[in-house]
Amino acid sequence: MKPELANVKALTFDVFGTVVDWRGGIAREVRAMASEKKLRVNASKFADALRSGYRPAMNRVASGELPWTKIDNLHRMILDEVLAKFRVSALSELEKVELNRAWHRLKPWPDTVRGLKRLKKKFTISTLSNGNVALLNNMAKNAGLPWDLILSAEIFHHYKPEPEVYLGAADMLGLQPHEVMMVAAHKDDLRAAARQGLRTALVLRPNEYGKGRHPDLSPEPAFDINASDFGDLATQLGI
Repeated sequence: MKPELANVKALTFDVFGTVVDWRGGIAREVRAMASEKKLRVNASKFADALRSGYRPAMNRVASGELPWTKIDNLHRMILDEVLAKFRVSALSELEKVELNRAWHRLKPWPDTVRGLKRLKKKFTISTLSNGNVALLNNMAKNAGLPWDLILSAEIFHHYKPEPEVYLGAADMLGLQPHEVMMVAAHKDDLRAAARQGLRTALVLRPNEYGKGRHPDLSPEPAFDINASDFGDLATQLGI
């Protein structure tokens, strides 16, 4: 392990895409729904459309256009827009609620659970996600994710990449920012964390957006660690 990382005591994790496969999970549930309702829907494109509304919706909160709104509710707003876009009108309200909860049931990448258990032997491990607490808790129960605690943007009423999320997490952990390492598959998340003094680890998820569609898989010297998966991350951290 690099000497400059000796003071790291906790790892905080981005979740959607880094820990769990959001695209595969959402597409799978949309495909099942379409089959049951006998609808012609491209499940992968539907999943992409849902995710494309994610950042604009959070920006509406950050700008003050919307009051604080948790991700479950933003997801539902996005879902209603995407259902209209795909001309899906056959779902009942209960079916829409259930489909929106697909985000609670996402499955981990193959290396996730084993890697987290290794990392937990040495570090406090926590979510640091824009997902709300109930969503992240349900996901952990469904997927067997062994978090020590769940930290969420909901706690701070700010969404990443706003500084309050990263600094708030360090404060809740009782640590200085440099004693916390942010782990993510998204470089913008890591750059934002680094600006607040956190250590950073990039974990590559080449299939997050579908095979052959990842925007940037290059390692970056500015990050403290560049890892191929959670097992590699654990090895580089001396576990």
